[in-house]
Amino acid sequence: MKKTVFVIGGCRSGKSQQALVTAESLAREKPVFIATCIAYDDEMKDRITKHRQERSRHWHTVEAPTHLPEAIVEAGEEAGILLVDCLTLWINNLLMENQAPEKILDQFQRLTRAVLTVPCPVILVSNEVGTGIVPENKLARLYRDLVGSANQAVAECVDQVIWMVAGIPVTIKG
Repeated sequence: MKKTVFVIGGCRSGKSQQALVTAESLAREKPVFIATCIAYDDEMKDRITKHRQERSRHWHTVEAPTHLPEAIVEAGEEAGILLVDCLTLWINNLLMENQAPEKILDQFQRLTRAVLTVPCPVILVSNEVGTGIVPENKLARLYRDLVGSANQAVAECVDQVIWMVAGIPVTIKG
């Protein structure tokens, strides 16, 4: 049975680990990890290496820094499960490509359609960025608003939403 799960929380809240545990509990065959991160510096390269080491060698990785809906559809045809980590970096990458906010919002509709269309379970990870202070600059406010819109769209379309707080999973939907 297909299940869709959204794991959301603050930085270092345990989102990625919870998503991995959830994914491995749902399917053991043909797991696909869809990575949205771009390694711009050594620190990010180290984070990517650590995340890879957390997954068993059975995971196949697809890099999709900007073409996430397409990667979900393509990989979802054969995958036993998809784990997408993470939406906040994907949105960052779209903004850094200078995509118009309206075009990015259209991408969210394509994302939710892709999640609902693929036959395999899908786990998605995102940061909750709207609980802090209002950013002082326009780009940061736009980013916060886009992430909030994406999070709402994904939360609406999935079966379960897990909010991570200090490493503790709190189910807020499903």
